[in-house]
Amino acid sequence: MTTTTSRPVPLAPPRPNHNGTPPQRGSGAPAPESRVAFGTIASQTGHRIVLYGPGGIGKTTLAATAPGPVAFFDLDDSLPRLRAAFAEHAAQLDVRPVEGATAWAGIREALHASGWDGIKTIVVDSATRAEELAVAHTLATVPHEKKEIVIRRLEDYGFGKGYQHVYDTFLTLLGDLDQHTRAGRHVILICHDCTNTVPNPHGEDWLRYEPRLQAPGSGKASIRLRVREWADHVLFLGYDIDVRDGKGTGSGTRTIYPSELPHCMAKSRTMADPLPLMKFDPALWTHLLK
Repeated sequence: MTTTTSRPVPLAPPRPNHNGTPPQRGSGAPAPESRVAFGTIASQTGHRIVLYGPGGIGKTTLAATAPGPVAFFDLDDSLPRLRAAFAEHAAQLDVRPVEGATAWAGIREALHASGWDGIKTIVVDSATRAEELAVAHTLATVPHEKKEIVIRRLEDYGFGKGYQHVYDTFLTLLGDLDQHTRAGRHVILICHDCTNTVPNPHGEDWLRYEPRLQAPGSGKASIRLRVREWADHVLFLGYDIDVRDGKGTGSGTRTIYPSELPHCMAKSRTMADPLPLMKFDPALWTHLLK
């Protein structure tokens, strides 16, 4: 018995409607052909920078020497204490505090406001304090899934949920700052430091310095890790210490570390070698902002 295979009959193109307009495509019809578009690499975007280190080492002063005018969100009230020192270098510095931005909503409103033309650098001093404001904003504005439960602390949301809410809140700030980097402004987040244990699959764990930002032990909702991913540069400012026979002695010199080392979290897209930290010395920006 001989069998024959029928060939598919090509479908006729759909007829135009009675008014001459082309027919609407059905859900099964192929989408119209699209063509990918290619652009050029942007060259005028600002750098996203994190400066962190121990108190008093000179983080705020270093940020003030960035390309100006420098707009400061002075959340830690650092500028009044540095006013006299800044006055001695008035010809070199152009620092402009942002007024009225003392709460989370105020910071975001200022970043979305007009009047930023001419500003070259935006400093948040500090991101550690900004995170505290994000926590307060979250507690005040994010209700519990069960409406009858009153929220007074992050733990009231339930296991891990409070940290996730704060994480989501903080990401809105990074998004606001991204709008300014796309406009060509540099952004500097100043952070306080903390120590953290680094898991080592090949041997013993060790301690190192990291920015003091939310980092739950589970690894989820870690603002610290998200900021590290977001930033172009994470720079650790540290004192030089010589350890001998289990005792540390300091020489008083300070160093900017742009690369990951056992004792500190760091990264940079443009710098590889440590740089001496000198007071009111803008040399860092020449090396960094390439």
